[in-house]
Amino acid sequence: MSKGKQFYRSGIRFECQGEGKCCVSRGDYGYVYLSFRDRRRLATHFSISIAEFTACYVVLEDGRYQLRYGDRDCPFLKDNRCAVYDARPWQCRTWPFWPENMDSGVWEKEVQSWCPGAGKGRLYSAGEIEEILAKKKDVNGC
Repeated sequence: MSKGKQFYRSGIRFECQGEGKCCVSRGDYGYVYLSFRDRRRLATHFSISIAEFTACYVVLEDGRYQLRYGDRDCPFLKDNRCAVYDARPWQCRTWPFWPENMDSGVWEKEVQSWCPGAGKGRLYSAGEIEEILAKKKDVNGC
């Protein structure tokens, strides 16, 4: 595997296996940031207003909306399954194609070593991965 950010130039195979391992906090990774569209999608899922959803499930910290966790890894993780899978936030939809994962060393240590979907399923081209990364920055403002 080549080093640096271009290790995925031949693409990466990934297919979610539904085990919920990506939903469990791992130190500094315990935040799910929400765009307005994420909050609207989740509010619609629960048949409540965006304001109600935000008051119940969201905190605003450092100018960014994020899921309120309390003492759990994710308020929507039930028996290691996402209870809001069809309405899940963009951040969750784009796992494992996050900027911090798109380095060969991080991929091997932080993704491949424990994510059962890494290396399985359809091949995401480098172009598709770059598009997800670009959109993620736009959606989450990071």
